[in-house]
Amino acid sequence: MTSPPPKLDATELIERFRRYVRDHSLPLTHQREAIASALFSSTEHLSVEDLEAVLRARNLHVGKATVYRTLDLLVKAGLVIEHDFGEGFRRYEPCSATSHHEHLVCLECGKVVEFANERIERMKALIADEHGFRHHHHRLEIYGVCRECQGRAGAPTGNQTATTRESSR
Repeated sequence: MTSPPPKLDATELIERFRRYVRDHSLPLTHQREAIASALFSSTEHLSVEDLEAVLRARNLHVGKATVYRTLDLLVKAGLVIEHDFGEGFRRYEPCSATSHHEHLVCLECGKVVEFANERIERMKALIADEHGFRHHHHRLEIYGVCRECQGRAGAPTGNQTATTRESSR
């Protein structure tokens, strides 16, 4: 069964961030909290530029270096996952210890769709066992063309894109 992963509670993640900062004797600045809040309350996989736009829309002026440092801190705290979907920049999403999911990435518009699939979760253990591995973690990203982009005039479908790539080799 394929389904979207459960969404996270932004308030809970902010509290976990505050606790992490306090436990590591780091300052909890207004900027750090605003960056974390913007990321935790988003339903998208945000880039640094996306985060800056959200903060500007909230009339908050935060430097790019502060955004990068805060994102690094959130990743180290285990509250955010950093993704490289091959676009030339990284995207960030809140994470939860209990919610694992995969990604579909549109090669045309950059849309990222999250999904969870019980069969994939079962298969990872079987595949690891077949090859004598003890599974630690995995990441699955499926690249293709989303339904909306396929519907646009002249846009190739996933099969046409694969055929085009094969014939150009």
